Amino acid sequence: MVVVDGQGIPLGKHLDSASPNEVTLIEKTLDAVAVPRQGPGRPKKTPQRLIYDRAADSDPLRKRMAKRGTELICPHRANRSKPKTQDGRKLRRYKRRWKVERTFAWLGNFRRLVVRYERSIVMYSAFFHLACLIITLRQF
Repeated sequence: MVVVDGQGIPLGKHLDSASPNEVTLIEKTLDAVAVPRQGPGRPKKTPQRLIYDRAADSDPLRKRMAKRGTELICPHRANRSKPKTQDGRKLRRYKRRWKVERTFAWLGNFRRLVVRYERSIVMYSAFFHLACLIITLRQF
């Protein structure tokens, strides 16, 4: 899982196996983010908003994100039985999710990340960091 900023530059990541549910990995991924401040002070660890796809449509997750001070923006699932918690105004930001998907496409250009040849997570993580570095350098 990758956290990117508004321009699609990777800020943090969490590598795990494919079996756990994404909702359980979101908070671990957000803990990996540390954006330095302009002046003195601790790095910023909590984003204002988290734009995610339908997989994050979970009321307990929304409550946990609200405790952290992060607004979760994701469309509701079609088979949702509880009343909706968001109206269309907040979901207008969801249309900018293509920037996140573009970053995943950029990561897909690195074949070693698409097809995992390395058995060690350390080597895979190293190649992942190298790919994120190249993506970041291409943006500037």
